[in-house]
Amino acid sequence: MAEFTMELNDEQREVRDWIHGFAADVMRPAAAEWDEREETPWPVIQEAAKIGLYSLDFYAQQFFDPTGLGIPMTMEELFWGDAGIALSIVGTGLAAVGVLANGTEEQIGTWVPQMYGDADDVKVAAFCSSEPDAGSDVASMRTRAVYDEAKDEWVLNGTKTWATNGGIAHVHVVVAVVDPELGSKGHASFIVPPHTPGLSQGQKFKKHGIRASHTAEVVLEDVRVPGHCLLGGKEKLDERLARARERAQGGERVRNAAMATFEASRPAVGAMAVGTARAAYEEALEYARTREQFGRPIIDNQGVAFQLADMRTRIDAARLLVWRASWMAATGKKFEHAEGSMSKLFASETAKEVTAQAIQILGGNGFTREYPVERMHRDAAIYTIFEGTSEIQRLVIARALAGMPIR
Repeated sequence: MAEFTMELNDEQREVRDWIHGFAADVMRPAAAEWDEREETPWPVIQEAAKIGLYSLDFYAQQFFDPTGLGIPMTMEELFWGDAGIALSIVGTGLAAVGVLANGTEEQIGTWVPQMYGDADDVKVAAFCSSEPDAGSDVASMRTRAVYDEAKDEWVLNGTKTWATNGGIAHVHVVVAVVDPELGSKGHASFIVPPHTPGLSQGQKFKKHGIRASHTAEVVLEDVRVPGHCLLGGKEKLDERLARARERAQGGERVRNAAMATFEASRPAVGAMAVGTARAAYEEALEYARTREQFGRPIIDNQGVAFQLADMRTRIDAARLLVWRASWMAATGKKFEHAEGSMSKLFASETAKEVTAQAIQILGGNGFTREYPVERMHRDAAIYTIFEGTSEIQRLVIARALAGMPIR
């Protein structure tokens, strides 16, 4: 078991500096353009693929870092570069994790490499879970998957929303209801292979922030996928559903596995928020050092200096909460008090506050698109919404403190 440490080791620092260089030299110069275009930055993703930054191997190495710090370190540096482009680079990972967590070895070997493609033919993947009437309330999901035993096929019907890379993905991973009576315990995940008839892109959202990341609805109309596209296989699904029915009949409260998974993944989102907050703080600090008013830099004014002090303190505190939760997840320590949600809640609220303070320090300049803090502030708004709103995080934490199951 890795001991907790406040420092990155030599190898981690080398990787961090490598990612930081890409973020500074490739992502930042392109950030404003792709934000304005509101399109997937394929050339930047391809550059990331060429150096191995956009690849399954790289993210697997970081995921299996025994300290747990590989993923949060990576997320912080990429999102320091630009949140929209960063989400385009890491968005495929959501679908890949869905397969890695639930798929068989054969499914993992078949589908995960196809999600990334290669440097000459870059691909992306989409994880489709949220629905128009089922965001935080996963038990209200309506997308259905019905098994056609005669053909050994699953038939999927429904509409997914807020899907990163939805509709443009090479491979879609879709969560659907297979047993409505079991609520959220009656869900299963399916691979929808490339060019499958019946899957189409619905509305593409024009967003407030993270505009370089493609977000859209995914419409499923009599989408037929082979039986082997059920992640984990039918035998495993039947066994899981049978256990869920047995527990439900006995009145036993079943822990929602999806919510437990989200709890473990939330520190990565917290790290994204830390990256954006740090970027805005650094812009504000540099501006305060060089901007003169009344014959002196504005950082000499206590009102500005104290704001910067609070910004830095909150960022460091958020990072420590993210690192603690990431270390706990990697070393198998149970989140007794919803430490994963704590890290995501504090970091996301910090990103919103710090980016707003950065605009205030830059004054009128901060309100224009000539300076990046305006974009960073728009990007930061998403952190308190996706992967569970701040209100949901507080609910999860409160239930953990009360000794109640997360659901």
